[in-house]
Amino acid sequence: MNRPLLHTAEELHGLPRAGRRAVVMTMGALHEGHATLIRTAREQAGPGGQVVVTVFVNPLQFGANEDLDRYPRTLDADLRIAEGAGADAVFAPAVDEVYPGGDPQVRISAGPMGERLEGATRPGHFDGMLTVVAKLLHLTRPDLALFGQKDAQQLALIRRMVTDLNFPVEVVGVPTVREEDGLALSSRNRYLSPVERHTALALSRALFAGQDRLAAQAALRARAEASPASDERATALARLGEIRASADAHAVSAAGGGLPDAVRAAALHVLEEASRHEPPLVLDYLALVDPQDFTEAGPGFTGQAVLAVAAKVGATRLIDNIPLEFGAHS
Repeated sequence: MNRPLLHTAEELHGLPRAGRRAVVMTMGALHEGHATLIRTAREQAGPGGQVVVTVFVNPLQFGANEDLDRYPRTLDADLRIAEGAGADAVFAPAVDEVYPGGDPQVRISAGPMGERLEGATRPGHFDGMLTVVAKLLHLTRPDLALFGQKDAQQLALIRRMVTDLNFPVEVVGVPTVREEDGLALSSRNRYLSPVERHTALALSRALFAGQDRLAAQAALRARAEASPASDERATALARLGEIRASADAHAVSAAGGGLPDAVRAAALHVLEEASRHEPPLVLDYLALVDPQDFTEAGPGFTGQAVLAVAAKVGATRLIDNIPLEFGAHS
């Protein structure tokens, strides 16, 4: 690599800088999703700015039964990808460089939001993530820090930490990058066998089924509202030839959950089908949440939401999500 490869904080602090510095934090095993982050950082920093990529497999983020030792370490390939995407430097410290006194006794607490969804499944994970992000923000001293929206809860917690603890940095979320078949890019995709990958496609299909349900319901509501006000909604829909949609509307109304529940139900149907595949998809959670605190969206929810899913296929655990927007009549 022609760009600087740095291993120590001293080398990093000696790196000349001009303009805005943007940092992209990774645990290595870079792929096109990371390359997109780096390219976006290059655009955000501008031609006179600087892009620093960190490569560090953080032991604090792995639980006792998780895959720290199995996690891929591909620094040579990472350097090529980082340079090709426009990085000016790669900071790849050893564990004792980041944690010179061993496991840190003082850590960042993720609070209640860090105990939900991913936090409930992986206790302590977000505390470890926020601790290393805080340290790397101090070490790299960026103006901008870019993170992928695929890890939506992580991104929300980093934004919360930066706000609550007054970090002088702008956090930028970058949309999820997907492979042609819809699978969200992840370093862990390489663990999937061909048949496991086929099952894993249910994650993205489920999310898009929920998204389609939201869009269809909004379109049907608009058509029903254009009908005479004296007609009941289901009757208006039926007169428009939307018999099946009318039945769906009755079912959702009877369930009392409103549109958020209909979105969840559409996604869950796809996941339940995948649970009967061979190999099966084993669902961890499906949740429709408020991105501000990751609490579940209730029946009358309006505004931005995140539809998130986590599941195991074989020995590989995968996560995915999409943003949704609920209107005032959801």
